[in-house]
Amino acid sequence: QVQLVESGGGLVQAGGSLRLSCAASGSIFSINAMAWYRQAPGKQRGLVASFTSSGTTNYADSVKGRFTISRDNAKNTVYLQMNSLKPEDTAVYYCSAWRRGGVTDWGQGTQVTVSS
Repeated sequence: QVQLVESGGGLVQAGGSLRLSCAASGSIFSINAMAWYRQAPGKQRGLVASFTSSGTTNYADSVKGRFTISRDNAKNTVYLQMNSLKPEDTAVYYCSAWRRGGVTDWGQGTQVTVSS
């Protein structure tokens, strides 16, 4: 079991920035990768960015060049720096940890709202 605690969501104007944080605890040794997902009203949850244990990052096309995922191993924390935010980025953002065996743990979600 991995527990994930998120912070950093809020309301921001278009063109602004937010930084989301996700601190992991529990069975940290079993984590292969961490990722951020988002779910807008009426839409399915989709992958935003991921960061594997080997250092590989991946981004959805819609956020590439604007969002950056990073990690601090000493703090067992992953971040999502979101710049040049657009109204279409409005969603609930979820942190996830991918563990061995294909198990995924989820944070509680944090609301990001971008006004036009």
